[in-house]
Amino acid sequence: MNSTKPETQASAPADTRKLLAAGFIILIALVAFYVFANHSLLMRVLGLLGATGVAVWIALKTELGVETLEFMQGSRAELRKVVWPTRAETTQTTLIVIAMVVIMGLLLWLLDVLLFWLVRLITTG
Repeated sequence: MNSTKPETQASAPADTRKLLAAGFIILIALVAFYVFANHSLLMRVLGLLGATGVAVWIALKTELGVETLEFMQGSRAELRKVVWPTRAETTQTTLIVIAMVVIMGLLLWLLDVLLFWLVRLITTG
C-alpha cells in the first residue's frame, strides 16, 4: 500500500523554506519600492510586479501552492456549470424583492404607529 505521508513530511521543510523565500522576496521588493522613491514610478511598479511574480511562482511550487491552484481551477470549472438567470428573470426577481421591501416597510410602520398609540394611551390616560 502506497502512502504519501512520508513524502508530505519530507517536503514540509522544503515547502516552508520556499514560502519564506517568497515572503522575503516580496518584503525586499516593498522595501526597495520605497527606498528608491526618487526613481521612476513605472520602473518601481514594474520591479514590484516582477518580484511578486517570482514570489508567486516560487509559492506555487509548494504543496500548498499546488493545492491552491487545483482549488482555483476546480472553482472555475464549477463556475462554468452555473446556469445564470436571464435578464427577464433578474428583473422579475428584483421587482418582487422591491415590492416585498415596500410591503414589509409599510407593515412595520403600521406596527410602530399602533405601538406608539398604545404607549401614549397608557401613559397619558
